[in-house]
Amino acid sequence: MSNIGVIGAGAFGTALASVLASGGHNVTLWGRDCAAMAQIRSTRQTPYLPGITLPDTLQTTANLSDLGGSDAVLMVVPAQVTRMVLKSSGFADITCPILMCAKGIELGTARSQTDILHDEQPYHTGGVISGPGFAAEIASGKPTALTLAVADPSSGQDLQVMLSTTTLRMYLSDDVKGVQLGGALKNVYAIACGIVRGAGLGESAQAALLTRGFAELKSLAAKMGAKPETLLGLSCFGDLVLSCTSLQSRNFAFGHQVGISADFAQTKTVEGIATALAVGALADQYKVEMPICAAVSAVLQKQLSVEAALKQLMSRPLKREV
Repeated sequence: MSNIGVIGAGAFGTALASVLASGGHNVTLWGRDCAAMAQIRSTRQTPYLPGITLPDTLQTTANLSDLGGSDAVLMVVPAQVTRMVLKSSGFADITCPILMCAKGIELGTARSQTDILHDEQPYHTGGVISGPGFAAEIASGKPTALTLAVADPSSGQDLQVMLSTTTLRMYLSDDVKGVQLGGALKNVYAIACGIVRGAGLGESAQAALLTRGFAELKSLAAKMGAKPETLLGLSCFGDLVLSCTSLQSRNFAFGHQVGISADFAQTKTVEGIATALAVGALADQYKVEMPICAAVSAVLQKQLSVEAALKQLMSRPLKREV
């Protein structure tokens, strides 16, 4: 039995905390809202996971220092607030590995989640958990496989055993960069595929967009040093397929809304929005053409209509498939 901390009481963080607590671990879930944490503690319910009863063994707190005795901490706050949370003084009490679970690139810096961890908490060892998993399905005990990426193989194996349960299976990788790129960029293509579905452009167009998006992703990831086998695994191809085909995906659902109406609004955390805007800096830095990402960014900033973006993509010079 291990002590595991989870930072972030949204849907995914609570789902991971729930399944690990059900697996027999001592799990403490942190959220910034004291009242919300007290409500979860008393009712065993959260509005983020309707219909799910959380295990009685799951503890909640609004004090980061309560995670000080953890064997591992999972960081599951939105990607764009990771840096702010990591600046908190409570991290002085945390000495265990911190595993980053958000899927996004920081807007303005183009830094990955582990880059931000190194910036703000340079003495902490870190890693990544990513892959195809919807929070509601994880919390309800449906079988899910994710990727755990840690640079050090020996500590990675220990964490793999610790974080795997009868319903949650961790596959180990040492490609921390590749796993993060796959998880972050697939959100952009999920928005794009949602737009195609919402605009009624057809399943053929959606399949083509998913495939060409994967080609874009691979081109950038290769330039940045990701391993090719990582991109074919759970954290990239697997997550891409899931997120680009289901309305359970927040990014796909948001894109679907954009495709239906130009007067779209963001009501939930949609990681792909900021990543779509941030990825342009990476594309320029590594000299990689990413026309789909650029089109999504332009549509979200209302610089292009969906129709104009489609026309722009379809009128690009003809080329060989790579």
